[in-house]
Amino acid sequence: MLQTNHKPPHLRRLDNGNIQLIVKGRAFLMLPGELHNSSLSSSRYMETVWPAMKARGVNTLLGSVTWEMIEPEEGKFDFSELDRVLAGARRNSMHVVLLWFGTYKNGISTYVPGWVKRDTKRFPRVQILEAGGRRRSIEMVTPLCNEACEADVRAFAALMRHLATVDSEHSTVLMVQVQNETGLLGDSRDRSRRAEKAFVEPVPTELLAHLRNTDLHSQFKKRFSLPPSSESLSWCSVFGSGVTADEAFMAYHISSYVGRVAAAGKKEYPIPLFTNTWLNFDDPSQLDMKGVPIVVGGGAEPGIYPSGGPCPHLLDIWRYNTPDLDFLAPDLYLHDYETVCQAYTEQQNALFIPEQRRDERGARRMWLAYGTYGALGTSPFGIDTGAEIVGREFQLLAQVSPYLLSAAPSDRMGFFFDEEPSEKLPERWTRVFGDIKVIVERAFVFGKRGTGAGLVIHLGDSRFLLVGRGFQVRFEAVSKEATFCGILRAVEKEVDSQGQLQTLRTLNGDETRSGEFLIMPNDEPDYGGFPIAVTIPARTFIAEVEAYWVSKGEEDL
Repeated sequence: MLQTNHKPPHLRRLDNGNIQLIVKGRAFLMLPGELHNSSLSSSRYMETVWPAMKARGVNTLLGSVTWEMIEPEEGKFDFSELDRVLAGARRNSMHVVLLWFGTYKNGISTYVPGWVKRDTKRFPRVQILEAGGRRRSIEMVTPLCNEACEADVRAFAALMRHLATVDSEHSTVLMVQVQNETGLLGDSRDRSRRAEKAFVEPVPTELLAHLRNTDLHSQFKKRFSLPPSSESLSWCSVFGSGVTADEAFMAYHISSYVGRVAAAGKKEYPIPLFTNTWLNFDDPSQLDMKGVPIVVGGGAEPGIYPSGGPCPHLLDIWRYNTPDLDFLAPDLYLHDYETVCQAYTEQQNALFIPEQRRDERGARRMWLAYGTYGALGTSPFGIDTGAEIVGREFQLLAQVSPYLLSAAPSDRMGFFFDEEPSEKLPERWTRVFGDIKVIVERAFVFGKRGTGAGLVIHLGDSRFLLVGRGFQVRFEAVSKEATFCGILRAVEKEVDSQGQLQTLRTLNGDETRSGEFLIMPNDEPDYGGFPIAVTIPARTFIAEVEAYWVSKGEEDL
C-alpha cells in the first residue's frame, strides 16, 4: 500500500470537457521533451542535461528505462542507475515520463535482456515471408508467446512496484509509456506456426461483441464494415481479406500482450499509463513533408509501418484489450498535424504527443495541440541536443499555463502560420466565443509576411487573452443587429514574481490600428522599406483585449 499524503499522478476529467494531469493535488501542464534513446541510461550523462533543459523552459523529460538494464539476469533486478537518475531529476525540480522499452521498441525486440534474445525456443521469434515464399525469423518476439509476456509482466510489475516505493512521495515520475511503437515491420502478420494456427481460428466473440456495442472510431468505420452475423467468423470475413485482416489480427494479439503488461504495472502503482503509435498514412498527399523524402512518412501498407500498432483505424481493438492504458498517443512528425490531433481526441481520448519535430515547424504546431485540443503535453524528440527553438515556446506557455489549464475546450483556440501560405493550411482561423467571432490572421507587415503561432483564451464576456507571435486578431459581432464591432480596450501583460499577470502598458493607435485589430508582432517585423515604424516588436507576447459591438438604436430608425 502506498504511504503518501497525496494521490499519485492521475488524470482528471472536468465537467467542462477538460482533461488535466493532476500532480500533488494540482493541475500540471507538461512542457516536455523526449531524450535520445540512451540518454536516461546514465545519471552521469544526465548531470548537465537537467539544468540545460530547465533553463530552456522544459519541465518534464521523457526517457527510456529498458528491460535489459533492470533485469540483466532473470529474476535479479537492478534499479540503482534509475534511482540515481530520479535523484538527479529531483535535485533539478524536473519531472520524468518513463518509456518502458520492454519486449517492443519500434516493432522489434532489441531491448529485451540477453537471456531472452538467446533463448528462441522459450521466447520464439516472429517469422515473415520474403520473396519466393521463404520464411525468415526477425528480431521480434512473437506476441503470441505467453511465456515472453509473463516475463515482461514480471519485469514491468517490478519496475512499477519499485517506483511506488521510491517515488510515491515525490511524484517525480508522472506517467509511464508501456512499450514503444509496437507492431510488425517487414510483413503484415506473423507467419510462425503458432501464429498461422491462431489466424485460422475464429475472431474472439468477446471482441466482436465489443465492436458491435461500441461507438466506433471514425477511422475504423471508414476502413471496416462489420458483418451482422453473430456466428463464428474468420478474421478475413470480419476485416476483409489480405493485409486488412492480417493487421487486425496483429492488433488484437499485440494489444492483448501490451494490455497484460499494463495491467500488472497499474496494479502495483496506479499512475497514468499509455502507449505510442508509429502512424500510417492512406493518402501521401496529406502528409506535412515539405522538403522531406516520402520514405520517412510512415508507410501506406501494414508491414511498411508497424502492422497492428495503435493507428487510428485500430484504436477500438486496442481499447478492448488495454483498459489499463489511460490513453493512446501518436508520434507526430510528418503527418497533417490537426488531422492526427482530431483522430486522437475522438472517443474522449486524452491527447499527448510523446514524439514530434523539434524544429520551428514543429514548435509552431504545438500551439494548436495545446490551444485547441487540450494536449497534456507535446514532446519534441531529441530535446537534449536541440531545445533552443521549442524552449522559447515553452517559456511563454508556462506563463499562461493556469489560464490554459482551466479554460474549457470551447473557450480556447490554437493556431499557426508557416513561412508560405499553403492550400492545406488555413490563413484565417476563426471561432465564435459567446456573441463575438474571433478572427486570427497573419500579422500585418509592409514587407515579407512572417511565420506565427499562438492561442486565444476566452476569459468571459468579451475579454480574450492573446498569447504568441506573428498574428493579429479582429472581431465580428454574431448578432445581426450589430452595426459596428471593434476593440474597447487592449493591454500588454507581463507575469510578476508571483506568477500573476499584470498590465505592462496600454495598447492603442498603431498597435490596434485605431481599434480595428490587435497586432501580436514577430520579434523583428519586416518594414519593407516603409520609413515609419508603425509596427513595433512586442515585449512579452501576452495581451488582453476586450471587444465590443453596438447596434442601431430605436431613435436612429
